[in-house]
Amino acid sequence: MRDGMRDGMRDVIVVGGGPVGMMLACLLAAEGLDVEVLERRTEPSMRSRAIGIHPPSLRALARIGVADALIERAVQIEDGVVECDRHRLGRMEFTRVGAEYPFVAALPQYETEALLRQRFDQLAPGRVRGGAIVTGVRDAGDHVDVDVDVDVREAPAAPGRTAQPTEVPTGTAQPTEVPTGTVQARYVVGADGARSVVRAAAGIRFTKYGPPATYLMGDFDTEPLASEQYMHQNGAGSAKTAHSRAVLYFERGGVVESFPLPGGRRRWVAMTDRLSPGASSADLAGIIRWRTGVDVGVPLGPASAFAVQQHLAARLVAGRIALVGDAAHEISPIGGQGMNLGWLDAVQLAPALRRAIRETDAAPSALETYDRRRRRTARTAAVQAGFNMAMGRPRTGALLAARNALVRSLAAPPASALVARAFTMRWL
Repeated sequence: MRDGMRDGMRDVIVVGGGPVGMMLACLLAAEGLDVEVLERRTEPSMRSRAIGIHPPSLRALARIGVADALIERAVQIEDGVVECDRHRLGRMEFTRVGAEYPFVAALPQYETEALLRQRFDQLAPGRVRGGAIVTGVRDAGDHVDVDVDVDVREAPAAPGRTAQPTEVPTGTAQPTEVPTGTVQARYVVGADGARSVVRAAAGIRFTKYGPPATYLMGDFDTEPLASEQYMHQNGAGSAKTAHSRAVLYFERGGVVESFPLPGGRRRWVAMTDRLSPGASSADLAGIIRWRTGVDVGVPLGPASAFAVQQHLAARLVAGRIALVGDAAHEISPIGGQGMNLGWLDAVQLAPALRRAIRETDAAPSALETYDRRRRRTARTAAVQAGFNMAMGRPRTGALLAARNALVRSLAAPPASALVARAFTMRWL
């Protein structure tokens, strides 16, 4: 890697060291570009947010040498079933939609992020700056100025959250290593989430898309569950198959989703009629039991309430500033598209930036192509996520019967193959 700091300037500064920012940083560093990541946190977040990693993302992870280690730690979800009122409506099989990665990998986000951090540290040692607060971003025409302050506080882990045996520790730079004042780069990428400072500084609108929805989420240890009960709820096959299966309960009171995690754990998500930040794990377990009849097991931490409001950025490029991930598009996590969509942004932005830096005359067209393609993809993803959210809303009477009939038709050939491809994001 050439030393871009000899002229006081990096090739690329990535603002935000989450999974999308780290993916982009790895892709850029692997191409020999001089890249630095500015991350507000000084310690990794132990909150388990995104968990599903789809086949296109696995291919991208393979390019930077992370896929094998991730798959070794993850649960491989090869199919999913849809139920209502204790009856099977349909089944999606992922093994037939691609030979290379015929499954969805499930791994807590903090483990995925740790693997990406470790890989980037191999490619560009010491280039993640923890505790860096970006306070301003200005496009100066031939470079970008980034104003940086330092947060010396340590971010605590989520209350009640303790490390699991499968976790990989994440190293972060010491706050004293953060350059304060103004740093410069040829290009800056905002990977700093839905409340992006970079997007705001670039003056890019972030427009609401579709209606909001609220959910309650928690992780539970399913080991104590009786095999007979779980097998009864999740269909025929081995206990191993049942425990590695995704289950969508399209119930009258609202959708409940269940996804496997390593170590006999499961992630449960239930749609709610309002945001309930004070709800407990017992409250979530009660909702699940009332709607589905399933006892979820022992909670592994507090429940988390969250609201979903989709947003799309008006553009993803403004001069020498670009956006990826939630900074570019906030997509409902229902269906598991958010993190994966951001990774696929990174896959397309990395070669565009490489070309823009090495062939300056080609910069406008390379970045415009990225902007156009990824905005189009984000709109499509938002439509799909909106459909998923609508399918999960409470239904009774004729509307319930119509929804169930639609699910049955989508789960039957030939539509089932198309649905499986869409669910695993192979069209992106």
